Amino acid sequence: MNLDALLDCVAASSCLVTQISAGLIIGMLLFLVACGLTLIFGVLGVINFTHGSFYMMGAYIALTTFQTTGSYALAVLASTLGVALFGVIFERFFMARVYGADVLMQLLVCYAFILILDDVAKIVWGADFRAMGMPEAFVLPPLRVAGGFLPPFYLFLAAVTVAIAITLGVVIAKTRFGKIVRAAAANRQMVGVLGINTALLYAAVFALGSALAGIAGALAAPVRSVVPGMGFSILIESFIVTVIGGMGSIAGAFVAAILVGITRSFGSIGFPLFTDGTMFVFMVLVLLIKPTGLFGRRPG
Repeated sequence: MNLDALLDCVAASSCLVTQISAGLIIGMLLFLVACGLTLIFGVLGVINFTHGSFYMMGAYIALTTFQTTGSYALAVLASTLGVALFGVIFERFFMARVYGADVLMQLLVCYAFILILDDVAKIVWGADFRAMGMPEAFVLPPLRVAGGFLPPFYLFLAAVTVAIAITLGVVIAKTRFGKIVRAAAANRQMVGVLGINTALLYAAVFALGSALAGIAGALAAPVRSVVPGMGFSILIESFIVTVIGGMGSIAGAFVAAILVGITRSFGSIGFPLFTDGTMFVFMVLVLLIKPTGLFGRRPG
């Protein structure tokens, strides 16, 4: 515990800007992963433990595409489409067979694919840490704000995430697809009775959730090491975000992700040996006050 260092950081504008920006970046990546996770849970009623591996796949696809083409835009696009396509295949051929089954069966299927995808990554890309490097378009001097420094890529990542959050919110709230998704989340059986192709709907929702994980992996690749197993830690953090925000709530995932990112950033200064623990303590405190999460609703 180093409370003096934490207080000194809060009192210094440069440190405050640096830690807040770092926390926001952590939060933005967590939101993209947790958003897909909570979207799939809200409609399909399954907890996709493989979601962290989708994030890892997105990072590796982006790394390979960027090294091949030199285009970061193509890398992001390839990650998004590639992981979305894999998500559809995974949902149709594997997860669809365990809908309505015991939760343990669903977890076993997901855990099996975590191990399979980690080993595939080792076979294809090797077990060593790999780095994409910063795309040339973002190799610019950092912006100075209140004595702190903001890398241009951080601003880009934040802008993309906010744009995705707004777009997703509008799609869910205003479009016919969004209305069907919300109806399915409330009563899946009734949606099927009304003539909606639920198999197609489930595949589309799974593809959308997987695509968000792929985008997160592509955005993380320039600033994080790419290594087999990298999806596990963000999966745990994403579950924390989902629980804090409220299962099935996209707005809750966004708010919770930012709060968790800030908590983790400042916790690394004040509690360097208990950084992960601070997130769990935060989750416990939220659940003690509101067991359904910040934006969650009680069933029924």
